[in-house]
Amino acid sequence: MIQNTSLTLLQRLKKFPCGLWLFSRLLCFKAPYFSSIRPTFTHLEIGRGEAVMKKRRRVLNHIGTVHAIAMANLCELVAGTTLEITLPNTHRWIPKSMKINYLNKATTDLKARTEIAPPSWPDAGPVMVSVEVLDKSGTQVVTAEIEMYITRRKTAS
Repeated sequence: MIQNTSLTLLQRLKKFPCGLWLFSRLLCFKAPYFSSIRPTFTHLEIGRGEAVMKKRRRVLNHIGTVHAIAMANLCELVAGTTLEITLPNTHRWIPKSMKINYLNKATTDLKARTEIAPPSWPDAGPVMVSVEVLDKSGTQVVTAEIEMYITRRKTAS
């Protein structure tokens, strides 16, 4: 059975009306760089994650669209957090590489989503996580392939 501390926290917080919002804030506290895009998870469960970010001045580029790196940040957040709650407590992960495709200008608030089919996890090895970013009209603005390196946690002796 999959159960880890992040998943346990998520399940406790989801019992409250603002649970996903609070989980998102706690995540940004633990990993402060994500705070730069002020993300909020709208859906998060084993194997599936979705988060939004608002188009606001802080994340814009010189032409008034959402900056490419802000969207990459959103992709990494959704991929990593979804993988974190999907992995059993015996495993850990770290991003190894990211290939990102910028398909359209991002001129609105954005939503990133991913689905991870839980495989039988390797003792060590790569797992690819796909993320798509959509604007308010449902137009795909970014796709990303993030290679996550999975390892077994060292057991305390």
